[in-house]
Amino acid sequence: MFKKVLIAEDHESINISVQKTLSDLNIAHNKCDYAYYCDDALSRIKKAIRQEQPYDLLITDLSFNEDVPQLISGGAELIKTVKKIQPDLKILVFSVENRSIIVNSLIRDLDIDAFVPKGRQDIKDLKNAIETIANNKKYVSNNLKKTSEEERYFKFTPLDKKIILLLSEGIPQKDIPVYLKKDNIKPSSLSTVEKHLSEMKTALNISKNEQLIAYCKDIKII
Repeated sequence: MFKKVLIAEDHESINISVQKTLSDLNIAHNKCDYAYYCDDALSRIKKAIRQEQPYDLLITDLSFNEDVPQLISGGAELIKTVKKIQPDLKILVFSVENRSIIVNSLIRDLDIDAFVPKGRQDIKDLKNAIETIANNKKYVSNNLKKTSEEERYFKFTPLDKKIILLLSEGIPQKDIPVYLKKDNIKPSSLSTVEKHLSEMKTALNISKNEQLIAYCKDIKII
């Protein structure tokens, strides 16, 4: 079983539930640390590596409240950064996200070890996930929403695809109009970019740009 665990979760009640789950699995309370922000989580991981006492499991959410400015804004970016400095760290995502197409993208692109959606029976699910990855196996919850045919056949315009491609290349949303103008793409205003992103996310029931990028990679739009 795991010896040192870091929980990255900004809701205290969920944090307590995860702690209780770890305790039930005989993972000592003093072997668990907690971070409410992604920047803090990354700092703790780096410090643990320097002290030669690295974590062997990271449990993280995907979405975090943006009440304090952060260099790392979400769980997906945290995972990507952590993988570069500690590739062997086991990672379990515990999130309200529950669409299989997004989860598949996380497994494929970020090589996470387990995914558990928050909801009914999530504590039992979480225990199963931790026990499974402790035995060096992958775990994906059965409680995931399948992508509907309506979502799959959303009609992406050429401008939609260009905006998503630029986002996937790390271009900030506010700077996308500059790149559209360079390619003589019209309309190219920031309001146009925001409108297209809003329409795509609303139609696909997606809340974050990173989720939209993952979805489009999965269905090979980009």
